[in-house]
Amino acid sequence: MDNNAIKDYIKSGKAILGIELGSTRIKSVLIGEDYSILAEGGHTWENRLLNGHWTYSLEDTWTGLQESYRNLVSTVRKEYGVQITDLAAIGISAMMHGYLVFDANENLLVPFRTWRNVTTKESAEFLTDLFDYNIPMRWSIAHLYQAILNREEHVDQIRYMTTLAQYVHWKLTGSYVIGVGDASGMFPIDVETGDYDQRMINQFNALENVKGYSWSIEEIMPKPVMAGDYAGELTREGALLLDPSGNLKPGAVFCPAEGDAQTGMIATNSLSERTGNISAGTSDFAILVLERPLSRVYTEIDLVTSPTGKPAANIHCNNCSSDIDAWAGIFREFANAIGSNISSNELYTALFEMALKGEADAGGLLSYNYFSGEGITDIEQGRPMVVRKPENRFTLANFMRMHLYSAVATLKLGMDVITVQEGMQYDRIMGHGGFFKTEKVGQSIMAAALNSPITVAETANFGGAWGIALLAAYMQHKDKISLEEWVETDVFRNIESTTVYAETEEIEGFKLFLKQYLKCFKIERTAVELMD
Repeated sequence: MDNNAIKDYIKSGKAILGIELGSTRIKSVLIGEDYSILAEGGHTWENRLLNGHWTYSLEDTWTGLQESYRNLVSTVRKEYGVQITDLAAIGISAMMHGYLVFDANENLLVPFRTWRNVTTKESAEFLTDLFDYNIPMRWSIAHLYQAILNREEHVDQIRYMTTLAQYVHWKLTGSYVIGVGDASGMFPIDVETGDYDQRMINQFNALENVKGYSWSIEEIMPKPVMAGDYAGELTREGALLLDPSGNLKPGAVFCPAEGDAQTGMIATNSLSERTGNISAGTSDFAILVLERPLSRVYTEIDLVTSPTGKPAANIHCNNCSSDIDAWAGIFREFANAIGSNISSNELYTALFEMALKGEADAGGLLSYNYFSGEGITDIEQGRPMVVRKPENRFTLANFMRMHLYSAVATLKLGMDVITVQEGMQYDRIMGHGGFFKTEKVGQSIMAAALNSPITVAETANFGGAWGIALLAAYMQHKDKISLEEWVETDVFRNIESTTVYAETEEIEGFKLFLKQYLKCFKIERTAVELMD
């Protein structure tokens, strides 16, 4: 589409909006009839630790959404000379899991408890045993039951329990439904019915310390719906929430709100059996579509679903690039101190490219990248650290390779459950997120860690906002074609990708790093105990 065609397309109200609330950025994209991005806008935000819980305020949610959308509108005006007034469809995505609870008047009862919290170990372990199904610490049901165990006063007042994506969707549309994939991070899904697992609902409601409440679990959670289903329309109040200027008119249809795991599946064409994708940024996680059920319960593996209800393994790590970002900040300060004006892109590119010049085992250097607790390795708090022996080869190249190895080490431990213990093989593993932004570097490190080729498409930086926009676009096609086939044949038909294979030396080098990482893990545990 040329500029005039795009201008007419937007002016006629045919464009589709996708918004994703990520852990560090709220991103808005507008897509056209060929599914390419016409314009985008963004807003940076950060979680904070409040009274022992990682949280984002709802006020920051709305000011951030408005800023992200306003930046998108500004870009459209600048590039195409047109004001957005009508949209064909909208989709909302966000970080999965966590705990958002409201009373009957829709008042927030406690600050939003995000996926990053690991304060629910007691409830997660109890529910895993009760259901014979892994319930991770970050899942909504784990947060709820921990609040019950803690006898928190707000619990009896709960009338709604939801996710961040569904909350925004609810306020923009008035519709209390949720995409089945996002719902699968709240409470286990029965893949045969596409609804919450009734056996487990009955088990939960039958618990003595649950019976006394005036609600039942199925009443307070949003109703799961499938990809392509109609999930409401933008109300007048919702339009003003998103665009306080009043230019945006109500009426756009909404697809079901989905989690970042599911929009990543769409954005990487990883929806079918024997495909998977790895999202690596502030956190990292792998989503692998399962071709058969797991042989037993693994606490390292979340069982979630795709947007069409297919069972998938989610290997979720709370920590990935935060420690890299912290060290990049130190290097930026040094650059400023010597009068060097270096952009963030130049800085990260230089540091990441240095990593590939390091020795295969990172010269024996060791680091733990834990800014917060980590469920897979059973660490309740984070203590980022670098450890080395005097004789280790302490160079910038080894230092950066060490940090990149550390960023993916926990993910490797979880992936081994699927590929080694369960023996499942994958034809294609796609990478996306900031870790893969520098050409081939993140791919090479991940390929060495997983001993598997890693593919990155030219659309990898489009992310979940593009993925949820595609899900909104799919609503027009659901009666003719499956989501999996539509993404494969229509969306990705002409999208190019690059695949990187690790050298044997790199694979063996990462194995040496990981062996030392596991051998010395007591250092991290001791730091948590002593550094209070």
